Amino acid sequence: MEAITVVEEEPSGSPTAAPKESPASSTTAEEESSTSSTREEQSSPSTAPTKRTIWTGTYYDLFPASIPGGVPPGGPFRIDITQLRREFLRLQSQTHPDRHQSERKARAEAASALVNEAYKTLQDPLARAQYLLSLRGVDVAEDETAKVDDPELLMLVLEAREGIEEAQREEDLEPLRQDNDRRIQETVGVLEYAFGRDDLHLAKQEAVKLRYWMNIKQSLDYWEKGKPVVLVH
Repeated sequence: MEAITVVEEEPSGSPTAAPKESPASSTTAEEESSTSSTREEQSSPSTAPTKRTIWTGTYYDLFPASIPGGVPPGGPFRIDITQLRREFLRLQSQTHPDRHQSERKARAEAASALVNEAYKTLQDPLARAQYLLSLRGVDVAEDETAKVDDPELLMLVLEAREGIEEAQREEDLEPLRQDNDRRIQETVGVLEYAFGRDDLHLAKQEAVKLRYWMNIKQSLDYWEKGKPVVLVH
């Protein structure tokens, strides 16, 4: 848990101690009743007790051993996925709710969910690029209008779709896989260059392009003979 920095907000309107009554003072029954009511109002919290856990860093901050440079351009876009997974498994073990007492289980569950989401995002180059852009206010993941105005690229995408649909057996897909894997690596290389120079315009272009290649990869991975290919851009 030490690797995860959180800020806990205490509930507002915490109880106020009742004022002490001086032994020498004398009050009437009416005054005593009034004083008692005042004490009850002072001792009642204005809001129900609640606690909120807030993550104040980025996903990169969760994995200092795997990504010591942090968010690009401070650190590289490419990540050692093997080392990232090792660190993820250590964090997952530390934050597992079963390892914590009942009063800390809710916090552990929130921390565990955060670690899982961070790993899921960073281990995938497309999700990683989209996340980095979102940190800078550029929405690519949810922007369905974000497309590449490149006729040559669109032609390659159409050819890949036709090749997948026309395949008769798994072996027919191997050349398509090799071509698509090469394009993915080329695009990741350009993303490395773009984020390293803080070129958000180029990074957004390449993230959209990578979305095409990753959709083709998904179609190849889940290919079934005669099944129509739907490429979501």
